Amino acid sequence: MQTIPRYLTAFDTAQLPADMASVVVIGSGVAGLRAAIAAAEHGDVLLLTKTVLPDSTTSHAQGGIAIAPGGEASRESHVRDTLDVACGLAHPDVVEFMARHAHESFQDLCDWGMRFDRRNGELDYAREGGHSHARILHADGDATGRELARTLIAALRATPNIRVVENCFAVDLLTAGDRCVGALVVDAAGALRTVIAKQTILATGGCGQLFRETTNPPEATGDGVALAFRAGAELQDMEMMQFHPTVLFVNGACRSLISEAVRGAGATLVDAAGRRFMPEYHERAELAPRDVVSRAILAELAKTNSDCVYLDIRGIGGDAFHRRFPQISKSCEHFGIDLDTARIPVRPAAHYMIGGIRVDLDGQSTLEGLLACGEVSSSGIHGANRLASNSLLEGLVFGARSGDVAGRIARAERDAKSLSIVSRATESPPREGIWTALTAEIQETMWDCVGISRDAAGLKYVAAKFGELLGDPMALALDGPEAFEVANLLTTGWLMAQSAERREESRGVHYRVDFPATDDARWRRHIVVRRSERGVEFREVDLPSALCADESQTPIA
Repeated sequence: MQTIPRYLTAFDTAQLPADMASVVVIGSGVAGLRAAIAAAEHGDVLLLTKTVLPDSTTSHAQGGIAIAPGGEASRESHVRDTLDVACGLAHPDVVEFMARHAHESFQDLCDWGMRFDRRNGELDYAREGGHSHARILHADGDATGRELARTLIAALRATPNIRVVENCFAVDLLTAGDRCVGALVVDAAGALRTVIAKQTILATGGCGQLFRETTNPPEATGDGVALAFRAGAELQDMEMMQFHPTVLFVNGACRSLISEAVRGAGATLVDAAGRRFMPEYHERAELAPRDVVSRAILAELAKTNSDCVYLDIRGIGGDAFHRRFPQISKSCEHFGIDLDTARIPVRPAAHYMIGGIRVDLDGQSTLEGLLACGEVSSSGIHGANRLASNSLLEGLVFGARSGDVAGRIARAERDAKSLSIVSRATESPPREGIWTALTAEIQETMWDCVGISRDAAGLKYVAAKFGELLGDPMALALDGPEAFEVANLLTTGWLMAQSAERREESRGVHYRVDFPATDDARWRRHIVVRRSERGVEFREVDLPSALCADESQTPIA
């Protein structure tokens, strides 16, 4: 076991300014916005975002929302595809709940004015990797996330009892006994404040900034996972990190996502010589699950000693591509890629955190008063691999669910009261300029050792290196949000490496070159981790239930 300190900074809440709310939501992507709207039906809500409202991973999403058309058979097909892609670790009851409530979410969005793409007056359903049928709805071609964020923000701003605080960074969760009672934050002026709440919802998104190659924006630093871990909540499946197979590859440029929908529309993957290779790896070829496509691309890169492969868009046609994917077309043109050649250079990059805070069907974590939804949570939907375009749907369905649950509980509770929680005093001199260099070192290390392919030696190296720094976070001279983000990256990376080292098999997005086979008898189960006063504890939890009283729990070293 290893001891991880409870707080990142020294503070005395009795001396800090305090805000109070029935429900506080931390995060402003699809899950956080939807949770705030739902919670506001029952009382006052405070939404905190570390940037400004339009900025979130959601707003960058090119892919669509998986909402199966038609009746029962169509929904059951969506459930089957989700379970198949999840490689044995998804929970059928949770997946079925999401699919069953998909049309409620769709109707909410329509009522709030979201503009979905249509063809000849009918909804234009598309097909993406892992899906057996066309069931993906898009908006503005490849700008679904932007339109979704616009719609939810408009609905949020039309709700009078929601207060939004921008440029507010959550440093730690506050607990009283075994209960979460709010958060310690740094406001826009750089001052520490407390937020006291009856119910706290984490919707902080993922951790793509752990890796050198990522589709995620700068805000994706694993904050929510680290917050929950330090507070004592259980985490689940932290080894499961999804890599998107097709990200625009231009030396010296940022990595821009090339949506799965491009392959769904007819693009093929070819090597530098123009040879199509995906049929050699999977019967669905380019529409295989993302983990299969990502590993196939890496194998081809190694085989041909190349930096990238190419999306051949001749099957779509130049004019049709520009109409269907206007944002991708602009991005390619911005980086000097001539689409008339019909080839877009791509390679994999970190994309979506599947593991996260362990929650039940209501979004409740194992820490009383704390809920989580969206990418930061782990409810059993995605298992070991996420089906394309299920993430926005998850955020909508379970954001609404967790917000409604938190609001109802808060309404039934007595008013929150101010607390006096004191951490040991310490002073650390600021160390300007170190954080960018340390972040780059973390990203390079994670990409090399905890990326698409892993082995015991690399995982042990990361765990030891990050663990040494985490043993005493005060040694990091934490002096502001940039420093706190580095501490959160170290925490999340350490947890990911530790969990990946324990799972001695390959399953879905988790591929061990030293254990290449899937072992259902030994490893068709979750790895759960929590921090306690005794240290960090890992254990295994059998399927199918995520948070059931009669679950099997097997301690592991």
